[in-house]
Amino acid sequence: MKIKSILCISVLALGAGLVTPLTQVQAATYVGVQIGQPPPPRYEVVPPSRAGYVWAPGYWRWNGRRHVWVGGNWMRARPGYRYVPPRWERGPRGDWQMRPYRWDR
Repeated sequence: MKIKSILCISVLALGAGLVTPLTQVQAATYVGVQIGQPPPPRYEVVPPSRAGYVWAPGYWRWNGRRHVWVGGNWMRARPGYRYVPPRWERGPRGDWQMRPYRWDR
């Protein structure tokens, strides 16, 4: 009898909107990470040019704990586009943000 009473009260509470169904429960988590200024770029010897390719210089990447150097490499050129390398920019709150490479017209 006790189980039937609990079940009846639960159904009535759900119908009246007193209890939120589990499908509507949401949780939000925010984790902020402060990334320090990256070290200055390393000097790389640029290899001789290759037809149909653009040299993408190396850059500092954040691996979750520290900056690690990613060496430069050749990327296939895109006719009509200009390669813009990745770069670090200082954000409005003084934090550092990585802007990935892109192709501009």
